[in-house]
Amino acid sequence: MAVIYETAATLNGFLATQDNSLDWLFEIPGEQPDLKPFMESATALVMGSTTYEWLLDSEDLRAHPEKWQDSVGSQPVFVFSSRALPVPEGAQVRILTGDVGRHLPEIRAAAGEGDIWMMGGGGLAAQFLAAGALDRIALTVAPVTLAAGKPLFAGDVTWDRLRLRSAEKIGEWARLVYDVTPLTA
Repeated sequence: MAVIYETAATLNGFLATQDNSLDWLFEIPGEQPDLKPFMESATALVMGSTTYEWLLDSEDLRAHPEKWQDSVGSQPVFVFSSRALPVPEGAQVRILTGDVGRHLPEIRAAAGEGDIWMMGGGGLAAQFLAAGALDRIALTVAPVTLAAGKPLFAGDVTWDRLRLRSAEKIGEWARLVYDVTPLTA
């Protein structure tokens, strides 16, 4: 089992615009990265409240909760938030507050032997790294830059923590996968 930060970002390291738009991501023509095999292997999903609300809005899941399984799947979803959030009827969503490390046993138990998909955002990814719980960063880099936006990662990650596992070209995209090495004492 691995905790994998699987995401797409602009060439200059943004996940979304300042107002949380991902329109730039869906405007790139041609061959697209296929995340379906990874999505099917992840047995639990983790995300922050901004990512969760974007998902609810983009798929209109508040008005159509019956679309949850087609959009997200049947695996449990853990959302870190400091406020109450709506949960679509029938969805396995748990709203968590506080320290990532405190909730890791519950998340790992729900994932069983499968991988945990840490969807975003950058602040939550940094918390997983600080808790020693981030095993891999799988980044699909888009041929786009934004003047400003939501960062891929909040905080520093130095070269000695990352080991390149693979790099490939997919259409106009670059897919980079890094293993995250544990902290040394």
